[in-house]
Amino acid sequence: MPDRFAAAGYGDREVGFGALTGVLVVDFQVGLTCPKFSTGQSPQIHAAVEHTAQLVAAARRVGAPVALCNLAWSRVEAMPYWKIGAAYGGMAPGDPATQLDSRVHDPGYDFSFTKVAPSAFFGTPLMTFLVRNRVDTLVVAGCMTSGCVRASVVDSFSHGLRTIVAPECVGDMEREPHEANLTDMARRYADLVPLETILARLTAPSPQA
Repeated sequence: MPDRFAAAGYGDREVGFGALTGVLVVDFQVGLTCPKFSTGQSPQIHAAVEHTAQLVAAARRVGAPVALCNLAWSRVEAMPYWKIGAAYGGMAPGDPATQLDSRVHDPGYDFSFTKVAPSAFFGTPLMTFLVRNRVDTLVVAGCMTSGCVRASVVDSFSHGLRTIVAPECVGDMEREPHEANLTDMARRYADLVPLETILARLTAPSPQA
């Protein structure tokens, strides 16, 4: 079958890296990364957490900005109309399911914040943090590829950031939506860049940054 997207020019251009790269980790919280939770049983997500641990460790070594977010809400009235049953219990701030996974979170270094909607940008202080740190290139990791990762990638793109996705560092419940959304994000909004390449491109911020 012909690839109509390619024929129409989708994915023709690369985003590339700019002057300063930061890392955003979306929703790698215990409720989504630990098998004891019904929403934490995806082997693909488990592998993505291990790869993301390499990414954030490398970013911290060079002093690059690292931001992590989780999902939590104090009451049902504060949340959107999620269609996921597990979202309606055990998701108050401080509940075990809302805790950031210690394999990727360093409280002494990272900027961490809570969101209630899919995008890490919606109603959060993320953009202020990125502007203060002069980030122009954002590497996005986390889960779910088809949900909160995609929403965050679209908003990163919409804010004018060069947006990079490391395929090894994102995961979903099933492979089909994961791969389909990676393909579509690469057509429109972001570069898919192997983790090894990203690690080689991370550099220390300049003094004025």
